Amino acid sequence: MPELYRLLLVVPLILLSLVLHEFAHGMVSYRLGDPTPKLMGRLTLNPLAHLDPAGTIMLILTNLRGFGFGWAKPVPVDPRYYQNPDKGIVLVALAGPAVNLVLACFFGLPLRLFNRLGLWPLVFSSAPGFWLVDFLLAGMFLNLSLAFFNLLPIPPLDGSRLVRYFLRGPAFHFYTQLERYGFLILFAVLFLFERPFNRFFSTLVNFGSFLITEFGI
Repeated sequence: MPELYRLLLVVPLILLSLVLHEFAHGMVSYRLGDPTPKLMGRLTLNPLAHLDPAGTIMLILTNLRGFGFGWAKPVPVDPRYYQNPDKGIVLVALAGPAVNLVLACFFGLPLRLFNRLGLWPLVFSSAPGFWLVDFLLAGMFLNLSLAFFNLLPIPPLDGSRLVRYFLRGPAFHFYTQLERYGFLILFAVLFLFERPFNRFFSTLVNFGSFLITEFGI
């Protein structure tokens, strides 16, 4: 029953967060002069255009364990349309995690307000108050998880685009070659090093939640 409650709570949040993440990638690329996202039907808020089955299932399953990481279908972009392709790639890559951080603040700042104004007795005086707090916490943690997960420097996650921007010469070519093994590396980190990764990731997410809410969770 707790798992069902958690599932009903997070599925709408997952749809919202993943869709806005990918929409942000496409919109920034489009604003930089690239028509590809629009031509490929990705400048839409329709979840069916963005969701990746494996990434969505991963997000749901990990969210049932208290935090979530996953992915959607990458938005196709063509950096040749950008005036400055190198910077354009970075801006497009950062757009998705940036939206998730904004959403994390959107869900978390009311909790900060409740705490500062001493409203917890009023909020917890009814069942809807408990549900509201659960919903806000789930939205904040989900979006912090998505932002930090996608900023990992593992190809093809968004963080790898940022790393590539600062690499030159052999280091750049070596890192670029890793992209073909990106998902293998990612799954190795997630499953072979599950315990240390979960400790590191949960510490990172909890620190982010503390910065937003001003209290530990």
